[in-house]
Amino acid sequence: MDPRIAWFPPEQLGPAQILWTRIWESGIGVENMHLNNHTNPNLDKKAQEFIPLDFQNNFDKKQGPSNINRQNQNQNQKRKRDNRASTYGLNHSSAVHLLGENGGLTPWKPRDKTYHRGVIGLHEEIISFFKYMSPRPEEAHMRQDVVHRIRQVIQGLWPAAKVNIFGSFETGLYLPTSDIDLVVFGKWDKLPLRPLERELIKNKITDEDHIKVLDKASVPIVKLTDLKTDVKVDISFNMVNGVRSAKLIKEFMHEYPNLKFLVLVLKQFLLQRELNEVFTGGISSYSLILLTVSFLQLHPRIDAASPHANLGVLLIEFFELYGRNFNYFKTGIRIKDGGSYLSKDEMQKRMDNGYRPSLLCIEDPLQTGNDIGRSSYGAIHVKQAFEYAYLQLSHAAAPQNTHLQKGRDSLLGRIVRVTDEVVEYRKRVMENFPVKKEQEPPTVSLLSSKSSPQQRTYASVATATPSSNEESEGGTQT
Repeated sequence: MDPRIAWFPPEQLGPAQILWTRIWESGIGVENMHLNNHTNPNLDKKAQEFIPLDFQNNFDKKQGPSNINRQNQNQNQKRKRDNRASTYGLNHSSAVHLLGENGGLTPWKPRDKTYHRGVIGLHEEIISFFKYMSPRPEEAHMRQDVVHRIRQVIQGLWPAAKVNIFGSFETGLYLPTSDIDLVVFGKWDKLPLRPLERELIKNKITDEDHIKVLDKASVPIVKLTDLKTDVKVDISFNMVNGVRSAKLIKEFMHEYPNLKFLVLVLKQFLLQRELNEVFTGGISSYSLILLTVSFLQLHPRIDAASPHANLGVLLIEFFELYGRNFNYFKTGIRIKDGGSYLSKDEMQKRMDNGYRPSLLCIEDPLQTGNDIGRSSYGAIHVKQAFEYAYLQLSHAAAPQNTHLQKGRDSLLGRIVRVTDEVVEYRKRVMENFPVKKEQEPPTVSLLSSKSSPQQRTYASVATATPSSNEESEGGTQT
């Protein structure tokens, strides 16, 4: 079982599982003892054959390959510690204490709350999850404070510069630990990444240990962590499409009322598995939202876009499509003009500079020929996680398996958890950034949450294999 993706479902927990987990951990411990023994001649030989992806940046003539490996392991561990939502290693026996404080890591489900069984109950639970995870006024107030202080620094440095918010904070589809995306518009001969870095440190927004300038990236940015709030911020320059994409997402949220429910669940699903960033082997939030939009655009049932559709069925079908049925090798996704699929050969003709369509090929709805997923080198891991989620939910929600949903057990909790660390972080935000009623900032509106689900079976949606005319518009319903 991949510790990054999966954990034991409730029906597998018990004395036997605990025993076998400890036996397995003991075996892993012995292996690690050998791996960490750098006097082992076999280890040195293997280490010399290993070249990390970022070896050009990490290699030092004074360091051996074994040291490079240890550095990479430490970086991976640090990234997991930085992610409060990470559920990595949840099956480990030392993680059992996590299951006590907030009802088994499902705080959206009150202890005395009982849902219907099957997909109707999953629908109800998704609504509960959305209400719980949606931004609170205090969280919005805290982020506005971060933006205000950074804007003051930037405009103090360049009075004519304009600072805009985009991304999840602008659309309202952000999680408690999500980053803030800012774009600075102005006129410079050379992007002033380093001057901005120095000014942010000088004004104590951040310090040298919590800021990084990515000047060699395809989109140069300044990444920082705000010292006052611990909120992460990405700052780019003159990126018009960032603002335009936020506007486009808002339009889709209006067109598809179910979009925000699905996206918030899916964002948490990827975040806790370290699959929410391109550079950690995942996909971007923008790619995820476009995948969800395409799913709703091309769904074979007309009522899939209705606010009364069953969210549980839609979530399972999403995982079925992108975890099992979608042809990643031959098919690209088009969002504009109502949505369609296109062959990668067709996409290739529209791309410039010799680029080839990526595994997860999504045509940019704002820039023809641009592949949104071209940097998502780890998209196959996302596909595997989606397949795992489909198997878990479709099995547990099937009519013949309603006995698996006992008492306090959460159906959604089979694939999504909220760690105690996130719960405590939200409590601190509530305490440190109180908001008076008349000052409450706008939050995402919750549209019809009382629905009468009409679909109680699973639909096999588009297999995404292009037809002879190189486009396909969906599959069949079963």
